[in-house]
Amino acid sequence: MALRSQVVGCGGYLPAKIVTNDHLTSMVDTSDDWIRQRTGIAERRIAADDEFTSKLGLEAARAALDHAGMKAEELDLILCATSTPDDTFPATATKIQAGLGVGRGAAFDVQAVCSGFVYGLTVADSFVKAGQAENVLVVGAETFSRILDWTDRSTCVLFGDGAGAVVIKAANGNGTATDRGILSTHIYADGRHHDALYVDGGPGSSQTTGHLRMQGKEVYRHAVVRMAEAIDAALEANGLTPGDIDWLVPHQANLRIIESMARRLNLPMDRVVVTVDRHANTSAASIPLALSEAVADGRIQPGDLIMIEAMGGGFTWGSALVRW
Repeated sequence: MALRSQVVGCGGYLPAKIVTNDHLTSMVDTSDDWIRQRTGIAERRIAADDEFTSKLGLEAARAALDHAGMKAEELDLILCATSTPDDTFPATATKIQAGLGVGRGAAFDVQAVCSGFVYGLTVADSFVKAGQAENVLVVGAETFSRILDWTDRSTCVLFGDGAGAVVIKAANGNGTATDRGILSTHIYADGRHHDALYVDGGPGSSQTTGHLRMQGKEVYRHAVVRMAEAIDAALEANGLTPGDIDWLVPHQANLRIIESMARRLNLPMDRVVVTVDRHANTSAASIPLALSEAVADGRIQPGDLIMIEAMGGGFTWGSALVRW
């Protein structure tokens, strides 16, 4: 017998405010066609002034716990993957913990930008396999609208706000790829590419509040290569082939990158979960949001093999293979 981290619940939350591409044309020199052709994005959600990252994360956490049929008091660990925390400290995870009415276990943040959810899954899986936690909540929550330069058309059109969450539970398996749960995770980083995607300030020791800056072509070039490598690593580790994959649930950054990954796996687009058109890039929230949508509408079924992959600033990147 081998310990597995089974995903037993998922949920998402999106702010009510919808901002379409047409709305952005009144703010910057752009057009609906320009944005759609280059990114696949049609609209995004923007948090209200009183909606902080913790509030979005809390709503997603409640939805995931409800889906799992689990009480918050049963959680041993709460992880929040975010690049837009409420405060420099304490961790946003502790605010979600307090919002759930929990006073036990541990709670801390994971910061790997758009790869944050994959990193969070990796940490959760490690805690479970080490016997240090039985029930773990992993939240991806972002309010990227707060760090955007709304005069920069190359970045402000790309991002949105939202949160997603999954509940993970320790379970016994046979140690093979037929087990339900997280089969393996693979995370990487190369800090030499800091200047390709970063915020020029923020709640840290360097500067005060800043804005997101990105070298789009450089990020795109690395994303296609690095995410493909992470996918290959996951398949090789489990003795599987692209033909074994039922669903690709990628980070929702750009439709052209998503389509490139699908072609590499020889997967038709109707086996790829796509939300970037309606959510834009919600960074660490994008994968759990996409997961929760595909589970809720019945596309993802028990026993399906799910490939998850992402890349973010740092650069950070990674993948996870999950038997649902």
